[in-house]
Amino acid sequence: MSDGEPLIPPSAVDVDLSGVAQGWNRTMSDLEAGMWRMEEAQPRLRSPIVAVDVLDEPPDWDRLVRAHEWASHIVPRIRMRAVEPVFGLGNPVWSVDPEFDLDYHLRRVRLPDPATFDHALRICRHLATEPFDKARPPWTALLIDGLADGRAVYVVKTHHSMTDGMGGIGLMTLLHSRRREPTPNKPDRLPAAPENLNTVTAFGEEVVTQLRRAPGLVGNLIGGALRTATAAVADPLGAAGEVLGYANSLRRVVTPPPASGSPLLRDRGLGRWFGVLEVGLTELKTAARAAGGSLNDAYIAALLGGFARYQRALGQDPCPVPMGMPVNMRTASDPSGGNRFTAVRFVGPATVTDPVERIAKVRAIVLGLREEPALDALDLAAPVLSRLPTWLLANWYLSQAEGLDLQASNVAGVPVPVYLAGARIERMFPFGPVPGCAVMATLVSHVGVCCIGVNIDTAAVTEPALFMECLRKGLDEIVALGATASPR
Repeated sequence: MSDGEPLIPPSAVDVDLSGVAQGWNRTMSDLEAGMWRMEEAQPRLRSPIVAVDVLDEPPDWDRLVRAHEWASHIVPRIRMRAVEPVFGLGNPVWSVDPEFDLDYHLRRVRLPDPATFDHALRICRHLATEPFDKARPPWTALLIDGLADGRAVYVVKTHHSMTDGMGGIGLMTLLHSRRREPTPNKPDRLPAAPENLNTVTAFGEEVVTQLRRAPGLVGNLIGGALRTATAAVADPLGAAGEVLGYANSLRRVVTPPPASGSPLLRDRGLGRWFGVLEVGLTELKTAARAAGGSLNDAYIAALLGGFARYQRALGQDPCPVPMGMPVNMRTASDPSGGNRFTAVRFVGPATVTDPVERIAKVRAIVLGLREEPALDALDLAAPVLSRLPTWLLANWYLSQAEGLDLQASNVAGVPVPVYLAGARIERMFPFGPVPGCAVMATLVSHVGVCCIGVNIDTAAVTEPALFMECLRKGLDEIVALGATASPR
């Protein structure tokens, strides 16, 4: 979760990126391993992250191929597949694919005339629903041209175990340039050497990794116990209060939202539908300030207003929306890939008709959740959860996720004009995964425009076009607050 601030300053594009791949973990974290494995038992838990770039013209194909080849030199993870240890004893290990074939991962298609962006978006949706070949690096990119207005679409899909939303945007910047012309003298390196890691050797690496981690984990455990014991002796009442406070926080964080959601959105399935919205970054920030909130508060309030309109349109009184929201835990020192997020769940006040009051309620809820001491509960529980049988973990996670009607994410984007192999990127629409919830909405700011990608489970939202129109009206309602606000 961010507030629409740029991910990178203008000066960070087209600079020396030779250290960008440092710090990537060889072995999946417990959280990543769970995402990688659960979808085998429950296909509804597939976790692709999809980014759709709208280009002002088709890019130069040869340059695009060379850009991907270069990026795979700079970030070896692009050439890596996940190898499962024998009998699943440990987490998957990333290994350079000995048969890496860029032509398999990067493709192009031309749409028949007359084609529109909606036609291209259907192709993107179909690409998103196709499962990955897990014997290969888990990413795919596709160039779509032939649009009647002369534009083109570039879409890239990565598995969530490879990176989260913030990390994905960071990786995408490798392919971007500040100019249409080729960038001379870019730093380069030889591609990572192919590896022939198998299930047995992957298990060996996992054992070594765990042995290396053990002293630190034991040291942290002992150190934490000693600090707790010392604090308890010095201030027994204070220590007891901290323990009780954390326990209460943990209960609030892990307890599902106390709302059942709309009966209209109860079903879940494998069907997906992509919709897009856009609004000026300044417009949304102005509206948020007018109501005393942040951009994220206004964004969430707009989505909730759209949910209420959809329920009314189908003859049902609006009800509160059980929802989840990722919270970015990434720091400046973290590598660009991998996953560094946690999640919070709460009841979205969709029944509040006054948009100013709705923004205020969202703000109070989100600020309270961000201060929860147990916000790191997902990381703490991941080692235990990852040791459960995959079918049990998948069914437990699905039972939790199916109780959510909405997940909403807000990821900082690129603040300056950028190009992809000579074509200017006009819009950048993100589509997060729908792991059991009804709707996943993701906002990325791109050169002064908030680009919102909405990934819809069509078993839950049976009228997706109507739903998108309702979201548009909810967004317009919020933006109107800024238009009527007194200038400051």
